[in-house]
This record gives sequence, C-alpha cells and structure tokens, in this order.
Amino acid sequence: MAIRIPLRPLASVLRVRARGGDPAMIEAQARAKRMRKQRKREKRRAEGRLVLMAMTFFLAFCAVGWKTALVSTAEPVEPQVYVDSSPVINQRANIIDRNGVVLATNLPTASLYAHPQEMIDPVAAVDGLVAIFPDLDGDLLLRQFTGTRRFVWVKHKMSPEQQQMVHDIGEPGLNIGPREIRFYPNENLAAHILGGTRFGEEDVSAAEVIGVAGVELTFDQYLRDPANMGEPLQLSIDLTAQTTLRQVLAGGMARTNAKAAAAILMEADTGRIVAMVSLPDFDPNHRPRPPVSGDPAESPLFNRAAQGKYELGSTFKIFTAALAMETGVAGPDTMVNTRSPMMWHNFKISDFHNYGPRLSLVDVIVHSSNVGAARLALGAGAEAQQDLLRRLGFFDVLPVELPEARRSKPLLPPRWSEISTITVSYGHGISATPLHLATAYAAMVNGGLRVRPTLLQNDIHIPTEADRVISQETSDQIRRMMRQVVTRGTASMGDAQGYEVGGKTGSADKPNPAGGGYLEDALIGTFASAFPMSDPKYVLVVMLDEPVETIGSEARRTAGWTAVPVAAEIIRRVAPLLGLRPNSTPEIPDENIRLTRN
Repeated sequence: MAIRIPLRPLASVLRVRARGGDPAMIEAQARAKRMRKQRKREKRRAEGRLVLMAMTFFLAFCAVGWKTALVSTAEPVEPQVYVDSSPVINQRANIIDRNGVVLATNLPTASLYAHPQEMIDPVAAVDGLVAIFPDLDGDLLLRQFTGTRRFVWVKHKMSPEQQQMVHDIGEPGLNIGPREIRFYPNENLAAHILGGTRFGEEDVSAAEVIGVAGVELTFDQYLRDPANMGEPLQLSIDLTAQTTLRQVLAGGMARTNAKAAAAILMEADTGRIVAMVSLPDFDPNHRPRPPVSGDPAESPLFNRAAQGKYELGSTFKIFTAALAMETGVAGPDTMVNTRSPMMWHNFKISDFHNYGPRLSLVDVIVHSSNVGAARLALGAGAEAQQDLLRRLGFFDVLPVELPEARRSKPLLPPRWSEISTITVSYGHGISATPLHLATAYAAMVNGGLRVRPTLLQNDIHIPTEADRVISQETSDQIRRMMRQVVTRGTASMGDAQGYEVGGKTGSADKPNPAGGGYLEDALIGTFASAFPMSDPKYVLVVMLDEPVETIGSEARRTAGWTAVPVAAEIIRRVAPLLGLRPNSTPEIPDENIRLTRN
C-alpha cells in the first residue's frame, strides 16, 4: 500500500507553533518541494520522448538512404503488373547463322490505339496522324473516331520518331502501348530461308509474334517456347557466303536479262545448306502480302530454289551416265550410237550439234548429246531409271526445314512410257526443284551416298551405307566426267582456276502453260557443279529463268553462256570465304578414261 504524504506536515506545524513560528511557511515549503519533484519527473519524461523521436527519425532516414543507394546501383527493370489472366507472350528466340551472326532478333516498339470517347478534337487528331502515317485512310479513321466505337487500333508498330510525333499531337484519346517486333538486320539476305512473322494474339501492352513462312514457321513452337530459355536457333547458313551468293547471282541475273534466278550452295558430305538464294526476293521486315490473283510464281515470296519446279534439262544426263554404269550397259569408254536425229515412233530426238555416229560415254556427257543419253537410258530400261531417280529423291518432297519445300513434290510423267524414258534421260518430261538437283548431285560426287538437305547446323544426318545410291567406283567416274565437262566441254567458262570445278550444264525449253508444248526462245539455264573435284566439299547449283546474253554479236540463251559464268564467279569469291585454298599444282590427266572423239 502506498504511503500517503499529508498536504500539511502536522508534526512540523506543531513544533513551529510551539516555538511561536508561522505554520503557513511550513506548508508552503512542503508544497514547493512536491512541485520540484513533479517538474523533474515531467522533464525526464519529455527528454525520453525527444530521444525516442530522434531515434525514430534517424532510423527512417537511414532506411530511405539505403533504399536509394540500392536503386541507384541496380539494373533498370521494366515494372510488371500481375493480373489473373494469362499474359500475351511476346518473347521469341533469336535465329543465328553457323558462326553466331544474328539473322533474326526482337526489338522493342510501340502500338498506337485510340479511345474515341476520350478525344477532345478528333478532326485535328486525324489530320496529325495522317501527316505522320501517310498510309492511313483519313476518312475511315475520322468515321471511327466520331462513331460509336470505344476502341480503335491505329498502328500496330511505330518507330521512336513516330511515337514522339504522336505525343506532340497532344490528344488524350490517343494511347501508346509497348510491344516487340521481329527484326531482320540483314534485310533481303536469306529472306526465303527465314520467311517472316506476323502479329497473332495482341492487346494494348503486348503482342504475340508468330511465324508465317520459312524456318520462322517450321520452328515457330521452338522459338516461342519459354522452356528453351531463349536459346537461339542456329542455322547452317554462312552469312558471308549468303551475301556473296546473292550479290553475284543478282549481277548475273541483270547481265543475262533473266526474269528470275536461284542458287544453292550445299556441303556435299552432309547436305547442310551453306547458302540459298531466290531472286527476286523481299525484305522480311516489310513482308509483302501473298498475291490473290495471277501466277504465284511471279511473286517475290515464291522460293524458286526450294519451291519452284522446273525441267532442268541436260543436268539429268549425269544420272543417265550413272545409270548406264551401275546397270552395266556402258562403261566410261563404251562407244554409244549418237547418229542424229533419232526417230522413235513419231518422235524425233536431236542434238544441239551433229556429233557424228558415235561418242564414248564420257563424250556423251562432255558434249551433252541427247541422242546418246536416250540410247543409254533405253539400254538400262525404264524400271532401272525410275529406281535410281527414286533413290535420289526425285519421287518425293525433300525433308528440308522449309514448309514451302515440303509442298513441292516433283512432277513425273503420268505414264512412264519408252518416250518418257528417253526425255527424262536428258531432263525433259520431269520437273523438280533446284534443291532436288543439288541433293542428287551431292550423292553423285560424295562417293554415292544420298544426303538429307538441312538448314540446321547441328541436328544433321550423316549418311551411311544404308543411304548408298551408286557405288564408289561410279561416283569416281562421274566426278572425272564432270571435270571433263568444264575443262573441254559445254561448261568451259566455268573453270575457276585453282578450285577444280566440275559440273554439267542444262538448257531446257520452258513449257507453254497456255497452249501446251514449249515456248520459243524461253529457256531455263542451269549449271550443277561441285568443287574441288579431287575431293568434293561443296555442290553449287545455279538456275536462270529465261536468260539471254546479248553482249556478243548474237543473243545466247544456253547455260554455257549464261549460268556457267555466274557459277564460276560465285566459286571464285565464295571458296576463299569457306577456307578453301586454290590448288596451284597442275592437274595430271586421268589415264583411266580413254577419250574418243570423232
């Protein structure tokens, strides 16, 4: 129990009274003492509160300073707003070439949309937008802004400069949202390989980028899959070789006045495509719309290398020579009846020149005799011819990673008669893509093994004995024949010095799509080649559509004058880029082949 202190100390008062003093003074002194104690208590309490407040402010200041320091040293991160609905995925993995050079990547951009109900001056907004984006329809936009619509897409992507100009309009009803676009830094280079993309599902803050053609479509799921952690898709394309191939092919196309062109550079042993070009081409950053009328093959979107099917002419005579040797009909030095013209029922088969009554098998190829090829094919038979072409891939679509190629099955004779056997022997009556031809030529020169063409750098099929098409001996003989075509035959302008080029020309009349038969003075000029022939590393196919060389005194349309020089220039430029050194050692004539000339 607390001891109560009396307001008036009675004992002290009584003592003072007994001495005759004033008792009120005692009471005043006691009251003053109590007041002093109370002030001390209140002072201590106030000082404690001030100390506590000072410590609180000090700790708060330290916390703010620490957070400021962390923010100033941290990497900037775009703030994320988490909502219940699934966000639109807008991240897509890069595509790179075999050396890691970026072929396709993502760039930040912005979309423009409008809320008409929030607009102050729709007319001024339309005038400003049309000045920034001349492709907009001002009348349509004004109807949308002044109608009942509450949301209007204006542009799906804009440059930073355009974004600033939209801001300068100052219209609160115009809104800008972030998103990504697919960017192709090399523009037209590899356009038909990459294909292109478009926006899929989109909202005001993001847009889904999906593939529409090329490897962008084939590997769309891989490129969009977050589980791959952004791992790039690596292609077998060499960008430097691709650049060279396109430059030279475009120059050759212009020089020969061709309406279109295609070229393929492929590794002979693996089937990896090092470069592939189709002209005319397009910029995938501004991919044109597919044509809705006319011939689709006239569109720059059409891939003439892997999608276009053509009669490839005398390049097929190499397969006829291989067929003859594989079936035992003829050897390299076997003499073949080449008396021209050759009559077969109601059909006449002629040669470009009269080569006399007989040529060796080698010279049938070197001089490109249609009659000789026909005789050899008839000797081997239609069944053997079909079997060889089937094993070379001419009866099926190619398993290359392009959607367009997987819809391009070669056109075969509806009924494989004897006349079909004759015409197919020199590349007529059968239509295939230049990529089919390159794949088949790889088997001809790599020792006889069929390769699977691919645009991937790592996921490849190494051919084995199960893929054998012709024997090693036949392949060796074919290589020697192809080299002879360049050194003394129809492809003499294709000898890139030091690189031992071998190949076969093909000049095929173009079919008339309107009235049947063939067009007059309209050819497909093709040169299928390989280098170096002592140990073939690469196959190159060059195709020109309706070329005509007019530099000389007369117009020349055959492949020897058009496609061959273009291929030679490609090899001269691209071989050093691929690490091939020119061979300075003179070639020793092959004594195993006896060349008979009439």
